[in-house]
Amino acid sequence: MRINQLIIYRDFEDAGLLRDMVWLAENYRDEFYNREDLQGLFFDCMHRMLEMAGRYGFYGNLWHCYLANLLVNHENSYSCAAEIAGEPEGSVNAAALHDIRIFRELYDYDFGEVAESLGVQDFDLILSYQVGARDSRVYNTRIRDRICALAERFGRDHTAEQMKDTLTEFYREYGVGRFGLHKAFRVEREEGRARICPILNIAHVRLDDLVGYEIAKKKLVDNTEAFVAGRKANNCLLYGDAGTGKSSCIKAIANEYYDRGLRIIEVYKHQFQDLNDVIAQIKNRNYKFIIYMDDLSFEEFEIEYKYLKAVIEGGLEKKPANVLIYATSNRRHLIRETFKDKADRDEELHTNDTVQEKLSLVARFGVTVYFGSPDQKQFLQIVSALAARSGIDMPEEELWRRAGQWELSHGGRSGRTAQQFIDYLLGTEEKDKG
Repeated sequence: MRINQLIIYRDFEDAGLLRDMVWLAENYRDEFYNREDLQGLFFDCMHRMLEMAGRYGFYGNLWHCYLANLLVNHENSYSCAAEIAGEPEGSVNAAALHDIRIFRELYDYDFGEVAESLGVQDFDLILSYQVGARDSRVYNTRIRDRICALAERFGRDHTAEQMKDTLTEFYREYGVGRFGLHKAFRVEREEGRARICPILNIAHVRLDDLVGYEIAKKKLVDNTEAFVAGRKANNCLLYGDAGTGKSSCIKAIANEYYDRGLRIIEVYKHQFQDLNDVIAQIKNRNYKFIIYMDDLSFEEFEIEYKYLKAVIEGGLEKKPANVLIYATSNRRHLIRETFKDKADRDEELHTNDTVQEKLSLVARFGVTVYFGSPDQKQFLQIVSALAARSGIDMPEEELWRRAGQWELSHGGRSGRTAQQFIDYLLGTEEKDKG
């Protein structure tokens, strides 16, 4: 068991279980060690694999799932070169094959013999683990199933070369590590620097789910389509009335283009000083990244927008071609403006400079998309479409009458208000049935 001879697949984040299982395989026959201690360590390894299954939702051969999970999460010179683009050229292929041969040995090793020798019962639980709902607290269901399927596929590969080809195809199709296995991220500060962390549950909204705003959606889609295709694209500002679907459009974009290598990183206003650090971590990856800023606006006394201006355009370092910024706001110009900016000449001689300073931020967004509140006809069309999609069987006249009453007391006409009204009807129906 030659894990100390690995070249590029080293320093795994979760390597403790690997080291203990290898140590058991190498020493379970050694009479120097107490048999009860060896047995206890084996049971502890089984416990950790079962805990892993509960955390990740893995099923089948848990030892194989563990090894597959190590490989798909390890970001190294080979895996990062293979993501999206496929097998890289050069000597790194030989280094990768050397390491995969070692993993092939780990994969083929019969730990059943170790369990039998140590008198460990029920090891078969690990080899064919079954779960109920198969929930995962780490991956979405699709990714979890892909890793389990990869573990099974490795079992059908008879050589290290075949195993390497299978792994490379996984990297090419799904990517590697956190950026490959997740579609959306947030930024957290850890030990003095920005850390990009996966968002595990993102709403599965699609652009077709958003009723209306076809012109606005097309403008956003055209820009995003150009970006993921490697063509020139612009930073994008979605502005307009509250509840009109701006944030939902961004979520839908994340879902629509995930399979083509698009990833979304959500950044809040107080984190703008970390933007350079975030960009440094993603600029050399083979993915396209949208840095997403929701509900962006600034009061007069807030100066965080200056960090954003420098990052978007104007700093010495050129913004990477694989990064765009998408923002949503209720304000067209993002920064609160007052008549004082234009009229009060007692405090500042060059008042036009103040105005231009504030307007220069929005000018850095090459595409602006307006989302306005729907008129009554459009609002009722949205209600009807949502009701039909939800299976609500109600005469149209009654539906519209009740929708009109609802919007009068719930913040006015908007897509959000329409959805809340439909959710209310669905909740009422479920209560009546109960």
